[in-house]
Amino acid sequence: MTKRIRFSVIRNLEATAPDGSPDVKYGLLENDVVYETPSPWSRERGEARALAEIRLLPPCWPSKIVCVGRNYREHAAELGNEVPAEPLIFLKPPSALIAHMDRIVYPAVSERVDYEGELGVVIGHRARHMKRENARACVFGYTCVNDVTARDLQRKDEQWTRAKGFDTFCPVGPWIVPQEEVRFEEIRVRTFVDDQKRQDASVRDMIYSLEEIIEHITAVMTLEPGDLIATGTPSGIGPIEPGSVVRVVVDGVGALENRVVKP
Repeated sequence: MTKRIRFSVIRNLEATAPDGSPDVKYGLLENDVVYETPSPWSRERGEARALAEIRLLPPCWPSKIVCVGRNYREHAAELGNEVPAEPLIFLKPPSALIAHMDRIVYPAVSERVDYEGELGVVIGHRARHMKRENARACVFGYTCVNDVTARDLQRKDEQWTRAKGFDTFCPVGPWIVPQEEVRFEEIRVRTFVDDQKRQDASVRDMIYSLEEIIEHITAVMTLEPGDLIATGTPSGIGPIEPGSVVRVVVDGVGALENRVVKP
C-alpha cells in the first residue's frame, strides 16, 4: 500500500517560512520509510527519511471541506431526523483541520462534544458538473475523518457552522491511500473511544453513494485538487470528554487517533 503524506521534518521544525508556517513537504510512505515527492500527486521519489524523523500533518490542505449529513439511515434515526430526500451537504472550515495524533480541544462554550467517524475522499482533479457515471474520475484517494461536533450548539443554533467549525474539529489522516489501491465496496468505518468500539458500518450502508454525492456537490460548487469530502457518519455517535482517545479506523486505509484536551 502506498500512503501519500504531508509532513514536516522534526529536526527542521525551526526552519519555518516567513509567515511562521512549518517546512511542509509531501511524501510517499512505505513501511517506515518516507520518500519526498514534489507534490501530493507525484510518484517521483526523492530523498528517503525514517518515519521517526517526521511529523505528520493533515495529508491534504483543502480549499473547502464538504460534509454529508445523515447519510446512514440508522444515524438519521438515532438523532430523530428523517432521511434527507437528497444529499444534505454542509461545510467545515480548513482552519478546523488537525493531523493524526494532534489534540482535539474541547471548547469551553460547549457541554457536549461528539465524535463522528467517517470515510474521507480527497479530490485529485478539478471537478464541475460531474455525472455519477464518471464521478470517480475526479477522486484521488481515501483517508479517515472525524467530524467532531458540539452537539448542544448544533441544536441551539439550528444550523451547523459553529457546532462543526471550531479549531481542531476536523481530524484527518494519517495519510491518503490512492483509490486504485482500495476495494471501495469492502470499506468499513469503525470508531473506538478509549478502545471501546462505538461505530461499525460498511460504506454499502450509505444512503447516497459516492457517485451521487459527487454529482450533487459539483452541481453546486467546483471541487479543486486537494478538496475533502466527508461522506457521512454511521450510527453510534456519542460524547467525548477531555482525556478521551478517539480512533477512527477505515478498512484498507488506516487509523486516525486523537486525544481530547481542555482548552
